[in-house]
Amino acid sequence: MSEKIRVLIPEEDVNKKISEVAAQISRDYEGRSVHLVCILKGGVFFTCELAKRLSVPVTLDFMSVSSYGAGTESSGVVRIVKDLDEPLKGREVLIVEDIIDSGRTLAYLIEILKQREPAGIRLCTLLDKPQRRVKKQVKVDYTCFSIPDEFVVGYGLDYDQKYRNLPYIGVVEF
Repeated sequence: MSEKIRVLIPEEDVNKKISEVAAQISRDYEGRSVHLVCILKGGVFFTCELAKRLSVPVTLDFMSVSSYGAGTESSGVVRIVKDLDEPLKGREVLIVEDIIDSGRTLAYLIEILKQREPAGIRLCTLLDKPQRRVKKQVKVDYTCFSIPDEFVVGYGLDYDQKYRNLPYIGVVEF
């Protein structure tokens, strides 16, 4: 490994914030169930931790959408690698992402999912880089952390498929 990882957000802070966001989501969806759409691969760690903390009924499905490849910059070309297994019609959908930066992927994805007639679509992310937002129409309903424009790993986020298993958010230093 030629890169080093600097801790940006310690594990304790990540866990505390996920609990806070889960409590807010539970209040917002009180009396209803929520269908989590986990965006693979990075979102799986966050989605599982979030789901465990929700007090409302939860269903779960997975989708894989790619716009990166092996680099550190989004290519801007979005493709669906794995589609959902279940229909969304009439469901309260909460898209769960690991990180949102340009918003290109989410803008594309939200438009596709709206065509499937859910009762509603909201967006939850572990990390947000609002200063990188190209697609301003992407509204993030639940954000754990807004972070600076640095390449981060851990808690599901990777660099070339490495570091997903770190229990904290770290910055890759080359």
